[in-house]
Amino acid sequence: MDDLMWGRGHIGGPLDGLTDHTGTRSRETDFLGRPTLLYFGYTHCADVCPTDLQAIAEAAELLGRDAGMPVWMLFITLDPERDTAERLADYVTLFHPALVGLTGSPAEIRRVAREHKVYFRRVESPDASDYLLDHSAFIYLRGADGRHLGFFPPGTPAERIATAVRMQANGGASLR
Repeated sequence: MDDLMWGRGHIGGPLDGLTDHTGTRSRETDFLGRPTLLYFGYTHCADVCPTDLQAIAEAAELLGRDAGMPVWMLFITLDPERDTAERLADYVTLFHPALVGLTGSPAEIRRVAREHKVYFRRVESPDASDYLLDHSAFIYLRGADGRHLGFFPPGTPAERIATAVRMQANGGASLR
């Protein structure tokens, strides 16, 4: 099933079993202890993904510079057929040296996407030589304990993201 959009309820889940851009299998505990900015997309995305990943990287820079607050930055591909660990390694470093790219089998990616209520669907291009992915484009904020706190819509400025992360780290209310 290529269409993934699930109902309401709990958002989030473990990131166990995905492979990072260095080829290492992830465990949920790998991404605990600090806030996380999580994004689902794919490397062939021409506009929304690069814009949002740049905002995540800029927010991380602001947090590190202004508050000395480290933040996890995770990019989970929705296109595991093309986005291998090697391809992700080249891609994520274009945005920030600490951005972690994660991939997995199609079943693993579907599981994580479903748990985070991510919509995505493969769309064949008219010339049939390639395909695109139609997908939701939210930046998820997870707490240091891995729990979903809220999300930012596409195009959210880095300053707004950094402010929200600071609020959460200081015991602020959820973003929902």
